[in-house]
Amino acid sequence: MVINTNMAAITSASNLDKSTNELNNALAQLSSGSKITSPADDPAGLAESIALGAQIGQVNAANSNVSNAISFSQTQDGYLQQVGAALDQMSTLAVEAQDPTKSTEQLADYNQEFTALANYITNTASASFNGVSLFAGTDGTASGLTITTNGNGGTFQMTAVNLGASAYTTATASNISSTTAAATALTNVTAAISALATDRANVGANEETLTYTGDELGVLADNLTAASSNLTDVDVATESTKYAAYQILVQSGTSMLAQANQNPQSVLKLLQ
Repeated sequence: MVINTNMAAITSASNLDKSTNELNNALAQLSSGSKITSPADDPAGLAESIALGAQIGQVNAANSNVSNAISFSQTQDGYLQQVGAALDQMSTLAVEAQDPTKSTEQLADYNQEFTALANYITNTASASFNGVSLFAGTDGTASGLTITTNGNGGTFQMTAVNLGASAYTTATASNISSTTAAATALTNVTAAISALATDRANVGANEETLTYTGDELGVLADNLTAASSNLTDVDVATESTKYAAYQILVQSGTSMLAQANQNPQSVLKLLQ
């Protein structure tokens, strides 16, 4: 029996230190909700979670871009619906103005309404969405917006809509001040209506593609978040069980260390 080196106490202290560290680690994980409270907990998992976090941010940003582009397309179509209504009325006026029983004064009244509707279409061509032209570029020609759809350079170019195209400008430049002019105007307005049908179909295709893209990005973001969660989020049930076990080990280790420190006192009995 020795006094200077109490191996029982040393072993008990070492085990108590390990249990205390594990208890503190379990406490840190439970209080933070994260399995990785320091890089030493899981260096590889930390590196992977950082990469996943960056990718999740990129996907969410791309999804925001797509949502804004969908709003842009919906705004375009809202305007085009009204342009379509104006063109329909213009075509009706053009047919009515071809009635030979109408007087020159009456044709002037029809032409005034026709011109007002044409001006509305012309003004609509300069409409914008958050400062971005809906229907024409700065050079007067339409350019489809290029939408960034992911963090790896993926893009989608929207098909442009140009209300400054000749089909529209020819129709809006027409008049129905005479039966002959009205016949020409009807041909021009009919061509504009045909162009509008194509443009609205293109806007619908843009919106459909963007909607599918947004849905894909949503699924991708969910799966990336789940993968990141598996790496970093603590399993509360499992960690709570460990915490309870380490609490018991710390308490018993403390008790045993106290007992081990008492053992050398038995040497005194040999000296009596």
